[in-house]
Amino acid sequence: MTTRTLYDWFRASAEANPDDPALEVLDVTFTYAELRAAAEWMSARMVEAAGGRPGRVGLLTSRTAVSFVACLAVQRLGATAVPLNPAAPASRNLDITKEAGLDLAVFDDTAGDGAAEYRHNAGVRLLDMTGEKWRPLLAPEPSDDIPDQGHPAETGTAYIIFTSGTTGRPKGVPITYANVNAFLMEAIPRYELGPGCRVSQTFEMSFDGSVSEMFSTWGSGSTLCVAQHGDVFTPVRFINTKRLTHWMSVPSVISFAKRLRALAPGSMPTLRRGLFGGERLGFDQAEAWSAAAPNAVMNNCYGPTETTIVITGYEVPRERADWPQTTDRSLPIGHPHPLMDWLLLDEDLRPADDGELCVRGPQRFPGYLDSAENAGRFVLMESGSDCDSHHGRGRIHDGQEPLTPEHYYRTGDRCRLEHGELFHLGRIDGQVKIRGNRIELGEIESALRCHPSIDEAIVLVVRAADGENELRAVYTGKEVPADEFPKLVSALPRYMRPRSYHHRESIPLTTVGKVDRKRLTDEFAA
Repeated sequence: MTTRTLYDWFRASAEANPDDPALEVLDVTFTYAELRAAAEWMSARMVEAAGGRPGRVGLLTSRTAVSFVACLAVQRLGATAVPLNPAAPASRNLDITKEAGLDLAVFDDTAGDGAAEYRHNAGVRLLDMTGEKWRPLLAPEPSDDIPDQGHPAETGTAYIIFTSGTTGRPKGVPITYANVNAFLMEAIPRYELGPGCRVSQTFEMSFDGSVSEMFSTWGSGSTLCVAQHGDVFTPVRFINTKRLTHWMSVPSVISFAKRLRALAPGSMPTLRRGLFGGERLGFDQAEAWSAAAPNAVMNNCYGPTETTIVITGYEVPRERADWPQTTDRSLPIGHPHPLMDWLLLDEDLRPADDGELCVRGPQRFPGYLDSAENAGRFVLMESGSDCDSHHGRGRIHDGQEPLTPEHYYRTGDRCRLEHGELFHLGRIDGQVKIRGNRIELGEIESALRCHPSIDEAIVLVVRAADGENELRAVYTGKEVPADEFPKLVSALPRYMRPRSYHHRESIPLTTVGKVDRKRLTDEFAA
């Protein structure tokens, strides 16, 4: 099978359907031919700004024509896209810029409050698309400086997503062209995408779900309809206004719409498919969405960034009586894609029906940008003479030996196989998800412990009264004035900042001397 780049997927649709709408963002619509011309023009501007063809390009934009055209232009050049988060502090984007080794960063008027600081300290060439500089995208003049399309090797890196890391700095996850090609080959037919489909774009580019939205749309000849921030949490209005057939988001959007009483039964008749991922999908959420979109199939999707966006997509039965019964009233995540090999490993690293989900196959990433991060995150099955990786015992990758395709990635997610489906039981470590964003609690705790008066800091995930997860912090030492906590967490994105901070004389421990997180969490829940 020939590996197609992301731009190859787009180009095929542009050649087959040049006059069909490809992108609707704010008050602008691009046909496939127009979007292709805009990407060509933008790729020339990138080469000009970088002083040559760039290798890695940062994108500091949000939900504008520049955002999507620049993303396509990077892929057209055969370069690597590195999304930056306009909502994050400048310090975090500067760290990513250095870690990723950017050659160029693109920004526009949506670059965020830290834009000036970023521009001053980035230390890389910049492509300024602020003000009216984006207007030529609408009708680029013919030019002889359009660079040729790049044709990188399938092992080349299409994009790098940075996730929260335990060390206190972002962790780079490179995804190859082969990885994302394998994902699109599975996702497009599975979710019945094609010309005439109209697909939501709800995720920021710094979240890898955005890649699925963009390129499963453009790879199938569908239309991408970009939701602005306010649109995401009023899905009924946006879906009906845009006549969407496919919606993708985190499940918490359903809860938010329910609280606004904006999810009436039968209110989304055009919808054919609802795809949810990034966090637990509860029965109450699924019931509300299914009633509001009676003509739509609903999928519960799962996949760490390291396994290229999504590797499962449980199709929720249309009849409520056919839903599986679970103790926590959440739906299963289903089976991994057919080409993915997977295991559940118990604490002794032996295959089990309940344990950590470990995955390998064409969607598994090749290893972290900083190879030191690979240690402990992969496992190789030592199966003995029968050479069957589904038997025997695993050996943790120590970071010294080469990382091979035979290694399973350890997701850190505990799952159970029941009735032929996988059920997600939570994290086995300190990593959690808040509103679809993956967070290492250790990173937040590390920031809090920087205060000289704090001896120990524990960050908890507590279920709020509305059913959503929120962060609360407990600390020991001297009591810290409330106005000092915002300074401690100012370098963290807003979704990583605890809602409240609680002083205690001591932290409860389990019988083996570990922090009793369950007891603390139960106290808050009560």
